Amino acid sequence: MRDGRTPCNIGRGQREMTRTGRVAQETIDRREALRRAALLLGGALAAPTVAGVLAGCRAARVPDGVWAPRALTRAQVDLVAAIADSILPDTDTPGARAAGVHRFIDALLAESYTARERRRFLAGLAEVDARAGRAAGRPFLECASGDQRALLEALDREAFAGGAHALEPPFFRTLKELTLVGYYTSEIGATRELHHAPVPGRYDGCVPLAQVGRTWAL
Repeated sequence: MRDGRTPCNIGRGQREMTRTGRVAQETIDRREALRRAALLLGGALAAPTVAGVLAGCRAARVPDGVWAPRALTRAQVDLVAAIADSILPDTDTPGARAAGVHRFIDALLAESYTARERRRFLAGLAEVDARAGRAAGRPFLECASGDQRALLEALDREAFAGGAHALEPPFFRTLKELTLVGYYTSEIGATRELHHAPVPGRYDGCVPLAQVGRTWAL
């Protein structure tokens, strides 16, 4: 300053505080998303999912014409998006597809899953089409909505019949987990579903479903 005093860089300090606060808030929101998904699924989440989310893995925020999958093919992305949207369809809030859950799943597979885990996921995805073919004579995306729902309901019953503590969880449980976590870490899920309170409250071990928020259609 011209009078010789040291300038007080308030603007820079405020920007740093804002950035730090935003990062801390995003970390809290990611943890809340994981907690909410685990509560809905009735068990612990898979290690790659937790690690990927806490590391900041998220769906790319780019236009559809620009975005390209890294772990899935375009056809596989379409299948993942359709199944995820059946799990969390549009209601009074946008569903899984609108929230970009399929992009999140592709990013997590590419960044946090091992090659073996990716192969297991892709094999499970292929089995969905194979079962649709055996049941209805066509790939899942070409099936009537009623046939699609019947197949997904069967996969859901099978996935959760043995509890949540299997060493290698069934494919559909993994996909459901990724759908919920992807939704709650999306901008739509975080702003319209989590209703985050910045100061943690008390721990409630048993919470009525009505207090949890969105559930799934399957």
